[in-house]
Amino acid sequence: MFKVFLTSFKVLLIFTFITFFVYHLVITGISQIFFKDKANGSMIIKDNRIIGSSLIGQKFNDDKYFWSRPSAIDYNPVPSGGSNLGPTSNILKGQVSERKILFIKKNILPSSTEVPSEMLFASASGVDPHISTAAAFLQVERICRARNFNNFQKKKLINLIEEKTELPLFGFLGEERINVLALNIDLDNIK
Repeated sequence: MFKVFLTSFKVLLIFTFITFFVYHLVITGISQIFFKDKANGSMIIKDNRIIGSSLIGQKFNDDKYFWSRPSAIDYNPVPSGGSNLGPTSNILKGQVSERKILFIKKNILPSSTEVPSEMLFASASGVDPHISTAAAFLQVERICRARNFNNFQKKKLINLIEEKTELPLFGFLGEERINVLALNIDLDNIK
């Protein structure tokens, strides 16, 4: 009986060593070699300072910048999550209505404008870093007005949106999208 116990204990130790130490070292090594940027948080560095991650949305509500998708957790990634409000929730209906009115008013759009859903509804994670190209184009006039852009600068802004557009994964998974933080960083470079 003791011999069976000892053999079982040795097997437990060997598999614990393999699955706890060896596996993690191999996976960490592979990720550092082939996916270093993603493995280290996809940090965005400007002037030798980390200003954010391309994976985590940030709050932008200044008229000079593209606005991010609303966040139920105020863009705090630690308690990441959504509001859990469902389609029958009067609170959600009120929030969507307020967001639509504000988006149309601030972007000087006709009241009949179809506002993209990501500008009305918070994401499930609360930190979605992307918006659609349609949402970006609807914000162009507001940004140009706030920055006093001339027609040449406006054209550069439109080109920037087109240049920063990320295509669906493998050409068919997901939709075209734009990382708001990356877009706003390059927006500051338009002279």
